[in-house]
Amino acid sequence: MVEHATEKRQTAFLQQQSMKMLIGGQWVEAASGKTFDTINPSTGQVLARVAEGEAEDIDRAVAAARRAFEQGAWPKMTPAKRAHLLLKLADLIERNAEELAELETLDNGKPIKYSRAADVPLTVEHFRYFAGWATKIEGETIPVSVPNMFTYTLREPLGVVGQIIPWNFPLQMAAWKLAPALACGNTVVLKPAEQTPLTALRLGELICEAGFPEGVVNIVPGFGETAGAALAAHPDVDKIAFTGSTEVGKKIVQASAGNLKKVTLELGGKSPNIIFPDADLKYAVRGALNAIFFNQGQVCTAGSRLFVHKSVYDEVLGNLTTMSSKMKLGPGIDPGTDMGPVVSQQQLERVTNYIATGKQEGARVATGGNRAGDELAEGYFVQPTVFDGVADQMTIAREEIFGPVVVAMPFEEAEEIAARANQSEYGLAAGVWTNDIKKAHKMVAALKAGVIWVNTYNQFDAAAPFGGYKQSGYGREMGHAVLDAYTQVKTAWINLR
Repeated sequence: MVEHATEKRQTAFLQQQSMKMLIGGQWVEAASGKTFDTINPSTGQVLARVAEGEAEDIDRAVAAARRAFEQGAWPKMTPAKRAHLLLKLADLIERNAEELAELETLDNGKPIKYSRAADVPLTVEHFRYFAGWATKIEGETIPVSVPNMFTYTLREPLGVVGQIIPWNFPLQMAAWKLAPALACGNTVVLKPAEQTPLTALRLGELICEAGFPEGVVNIVPGFGETAGAALAAHPDVDKIAFTGSTEVGKKIVQASAGNLKKVTLELGGKSPNIIFPDADLKYAVRGALNAIFFNQGQVCTAGSRLFVHKSVYDEVLGNLTTMSSKMKLGPGIDPGTDMGPVVSQQQLERVTNYIATGKQEGARVATGGNRAGDELAEGYFVQPTVFDGVADQMTIAREEIFGPVVVAMPFEEAEEIAARANQSEYGLAAGVWTNDIKKAHKMVAALKAGVIWVNTYNQFDAAAPFGGYKQSGYGREMGHAVLDAYTQVKTAWINLR
């Protein structure tokens, strides 16, 4: 078994024999008494045992959230006080940053350097950004054409919000969903992914420490087929926010129809990353490397389809292959690791099956293409993989792999590449590398995706909206655009006659 010195460190949080769920301000066992194991993907060993929520636990959590929304201190709280609580929570996250970074890395596998430099700081900034919005959610006065009428709108919270978060960025995704929902005055039932529940549960402890009223945030770990399905279909939930696969997103929509709850979805992607010959190629290759291998390729926006102009294709492919082969693969907790394991045995099988399919369909492996062995054999490690000789119709060029696998393809004309890039059921993100500003703007207009990065990739900020086109989902996270997803508008007509 591979170990690193820091891997042996155990926080007080991890020393708990069994981690409970947060319902109504109390830490409780599952109603069934069931637990499940969460696994360290670097070693395949059990990290912790966690309470396994099911439908009865979701019922209890929704009831607690409803009481908090209708009867508790939350509906009477001023926006300024909500902002204060969000800011206090941000401070607590910052104070416990190292512990949260280690938990995130141990549970998910991502390199600790990214947990420290990105995941935790961006989580802090997200809560601070939406704390600022709590006092700025406004209605309007409307100059209607009916005499003697004073007409105005109020923007009010929806009520009880169910939030189902993924395993690739557990802490950040919790913040993306919790911060705007709470700023708008909603109460929440949060279901973390069963693969990575630890930082959500530790965040729950910090929420209690910050002084949020009981029942405002409830956290129920469990499996998607049980706890997640019960939350999506619950008749007393007013909205579901989901991040995950397109397949599951469609099931969420079907489950939501019972009471016509609002739904926002951030789903899969097969993002094109396009390099033109006039780009700074050294910079573009580094960008392409980051676009696909960041977080082991387990990013919905991953630049997994790399289109390179034929005049520079060989140069770009050669440099990308060389850089990929030199990446240090290892346990995420090792500060020198460039790429950690994928999150689970299931994900390992998924990714390696896609690699096998690519080979069978005639694509050529330029580098990687295998599960890592030797001292990494007990973890879920996949080599950084670059495919060459790929056609648009191949499975690996069409379907989301969600792993460290990129397919490289040449193109000839600028007019052709937007059409090829758009030949996908997904439309989450895209990248463009060029020093021609006119070409950049033309590509931004032509590409059918919710986020376009030019001469950069995987940039995020709490102020910038994020979401997809087509089967990459609907609704937006972040920025003021997300406030529409957590509020509803009431119109008042006052007869002044």
